[in-house]
Formats: sequence, structure tokens, C-alpha cells
Amino acid sequence: MTTTLPPSTAWRERVAPDEAARYARHADVFAGIQQRKNERWGNGRTLHRKQLAAARGTLEVLDGIPAYAAHGLFAQPMDHEVWVRLSNGGFDRAPDRVPDIRGFAMRVFGVEGDSALGNGPARSQDFTLINQEVFAFPSSDEFVAFAAAASNGNGELLKYLFRRHGVFGLPRQLALLARTAGRPFSGFATETLFSCLPMACGPYAVRVRLVPAASNGAPDGAAKADWGADFARRLAAGPLHWDLQLQYYASDGDTPIEDPTVNWPTPYTTVARLMLPPQDLASPEGEAFSREVEATVIDPWQALADHRPLGDIQRARKAVYYRSQQGRGAG
Repeated sequence: MTTTLPPSTAWRERVAPDEAARYARHADVFAGIQQRKNERWGNGRTLHRKQLAAARGTLEVLDGIPAYAAHGLFAQPMDHEVWVRLSNGGFDRAPDRVPDIRGFAMRVFGVEGDSALGNGPARSQDFTLINQEVFAFPSSDEFVAFAAAASNGNGELLKYLFRRHGVFGLPRQLALLARTAGRPFSGFATETLFSCLPMACGPYAVRVRLVPAASNGAPDGAAKADWGADFARRLAAGPLHWDLQLQYYASDGDTPIEDPTVNWPTPYTTVARLMLPPQDLASPEGEAFSREVEATVIDPWQALADHRPLGDIQRARKAVYYRSQQGRGAG
């Protein structure tokens, strides 16, 4: 259901005075997890460790888009080179059949403007999307505590959930977890993917989603055995297309910046189109490119200042992602 409330520039972030210290502790927690997982799996990201596929493409920014959207990357119609990384969300390199969050990350090149990090011109505009429209945790504190327990296995996670929610709240939390991680997934070429979290769009605030074109084909029930192979097969046969859409902030009550568990009711508008041309991901060139993408940084804070990430989870990401990049030697 969508609302007809108009776009608003009255959004505000609520930054707590102790955030810098808390986010540094969050980064320490994730750095410890990464070090442990590196010892088992080799050098890699803390989350979204298992890369499934990488591909090249083009993002076409459209003309005539709404005024709230026409900022930063979307300020003028043009084509941009894009790198795409597909992944499972977990700490481990688990089989694809294991329930998990699925990630679709994009690095968009050829942008012009100041960086969201305040360190000079932006090198790219990055997007990280998953197969969930809302985030499962209302705050970074809750997410980090959950992740720390989950990284030590199901036994530790169960004990954490029991301590936090008690004997009566535990079943509800287990059901919520099962619905989140076990949400049906049809494949990266056929599933709608979401940013979940807001970012600035000039003076406005927006969320992002990618909607696959019908021409990408129907879901394949056998794809869950190997999501990357399903994607590679489709891409070898022909081009793949998605609409990139923005959804605007309207009010604190309907579209909160700081609570990512609330699903915004405002409409999405198509502002760009992503196209991946046919390519052989298993060729020597495709495999070399996959290694290059695996080594690079794709980070929502690697962005234009006009698209600065917003909200507590996003602000925590700034510290946590940077430590993760250091932990795997990424530049």
C-alpha cells in the first residue's frame, strides 16, 4: 500500500552523543569476528563473505525524473559503467541451499562531486541491496549483539535470544528469524532487491530498490543449489535488465530515518535502468574480473555527498565497513 503524502525535506537524523565510542566498539566486535573467520576461510569480508558472481554493466540515468530524485547521480541523464557483486550474506562460506540474506552490490563509476566521506571527490557511487524490504533490527546495538552471538553458532545464538527475550519471547524471536533468513528467494535475475536503509538525495531522503525485467526470465526451482551458476547461465544467454527506483521520505511518522524496521508506504519511481550485457563469467577474463571485484571496496559510504547514508545503522556501517576493509587489506 502506498501513500499520497508529498516528498519532504524536513527529515532529520538523531545522533546520540556517545555514538562515536559505541561505533568503535561495534567495529572491534566485527573485526574480531572477521579475524576468526579469516583463519577458517581465508582473507575476506566479515559479512557477505561468499561472493557468488561478478559482472560488468551500464546504469542509464533517465531524463524527466521527479524533482526530489534529480540530485547527485541522478541530476542529469547519462550512462555510467557499473560493477556488480552478488553474495550470500553470512559470515561463512555456506552452501547456497542454507537460508541466508542475499546481497546485490553495485559500484557506479563516472560520478562527479564531493565524497560523502569528506575526503575529496567521490570515486564512485555504491549501492548495497538485499532481498529484504525492511531491516530486521531497529538499532545498530541490537544488530551487533545478535551478529556476535550468531557468529559463534546456533547454540550461542539461542542462548543470546533466551537471555534477551526470555522464555516467552524466545519463540516469537525464533519465528521472526526464520521468516527473515528463510524468506523465499527466486534468484538474482528475478528477485526485487532493496536498500532497506535510507540515503540523502540532495535535500531529500530516499530508499532504493531494483526491480527485474520480465525479459530476465522466469525463476528456476533448481537455482537454489547454486545461485551464481543460475545468474551466469542467464547472462551467457542474453542481457539482463532492472529498473532502479527511488522511494521518498514524507514524514517522521510514516517514513522514519532512524528506525529501519518500518516499511515506508510512499511510492517508488524509476530513475535509472541497469543493463548487464551478455558475458561469460567462467571465461579467463570473467574469472579475472571476479577476483578484481572480490578485492575491491563496495561500501554505501563510498558515495557522493548528495547521497550520504542516513540513520543509525548507516552511521555504524561507516566505522564497521572501514575496519573490515582494513582487515582484508582492501584499498
